Amino acid sequence: MGARHVVAGAALALLVTGCGGRRAVELNPDQAVVGSRWNAILATPAGLAGVVQVQGEAWMGAGTTPGQTIASVTIRNAAPGGEHPWHVHRGQCGNDLGIFGPADAYGQLDVGSSGSASATATLPVPLPDSGAYMVNVHASRANMGTIIACGNLAPPIR
Repeated sequence: MGARHVVAGAALALLVTGCGGRRAVELNPDQAVVGSRWNAILATPAGLAGVVQVQGEAWMGAGTTPGQTIASVTIRNAAPGGEHPWHVHRGQCGNDLGIFGPADAYGQLDVGSSGSASATATLPVPLPDSGAYMVNVHASRANMGTIIACGNLAPPIR
């Protein structure tokens, strides 16, 4: 029995017993999500709560060519017309260890009238298979020190 089946079976057993014997959710181990992307949920840091409430998602995965990484970010609830630089960084939110890949490979998020924006970057570095990574969305080019959204990237299930 594969590791996916054991983990999915154990999760199902916990769900069934944790709900007084009622089946709350049924998991199919053959449809377990296994991927090659690092994924993050972005939110505004606590220090800016009430001032801004940006939310979003981000991911990074293998590029179309060996030695490449694709990174993508989407934000919502930002001020329309805003222009926000963004990057994947090594480390975790609140513990920045530097930009992953060349800084100039990342464009900016141009926020539309709906308060949403998306961007993708192609990085000339291989997709990491371990470590700690996050996505930062900066207030503006003139205010790179203020992070309006951050999310820790969870590694892919292998």
